[in-house]
Amino acid sequence: MAVQSGVYRGVSAADRVAERRTRLLEAALAVWADPDSRTTMTAICTRAGLSERYFYESFAGLDALLAALMDQIAVEIEQNSLAAAESAGEDPVARVHASVRAFVQLLLDDPRKGRVAIIESVSVPELRKRRTELLRHLAHRSAIEASAALGLPKRSEHEDETAGLLFIGGMAELVTAWLDGSLEATPDEIVEAASRAFLGLYG
Repeated sequence: MAVQSGVYRGVSAADRVAERRTRLLEAALAVWADPDSRTTMTAICTRAGLSERYFYESFAGLDALLAALMDQIAVEIEQNSLAAAESAGEDPVARVHASVRAFVQLLLDDPRKGRVAIIESVSVPELRKRRTELLRHLAHRSAIEASAALGLPKRSEHEDETAGLLFIGGMAELVTAWLDGSLEATPDEIVEAASRAFLGLYG
């Protein structure tokens, strides 16, 4: 059957590329989070049911795919946390609890996301810089939310960055211990501890 105007079976070429990219990202999440699997291009392509030709259609290499997956998870964390804070209304403490709970819920819904973004990314030298950049971005967003939710007086950028890094860095360590099983805590306990830490740093 002839393909006209880049459309095949009602799906445009651009949509097919986007669908294959999504499949590769989903496969990367599954493979990278599996401690019994080696995270290779071949393993990811096999999981996605795609040839390496289609891999290079969207990504320059394995590190580019893994970095894109980390970016996707960071965006999801940020969007979920912000939406939860907004839905909690104007009460500052409620906003903080809702934001933290949304993050914890994301990890409960799919622990693989926390594992690859926070734990596994440390073991890939080429991704450590990107991990640091994402953590610092989330620290910056925490400072913005603190200012908006708590009505704090204007502080220096240095003070905001310091508090944000303490919070996000502490959360990363807390989540690492929680996900690898070395810390026994309920989701509610994680939410309460993280919320207290946030309010203590910014209050």
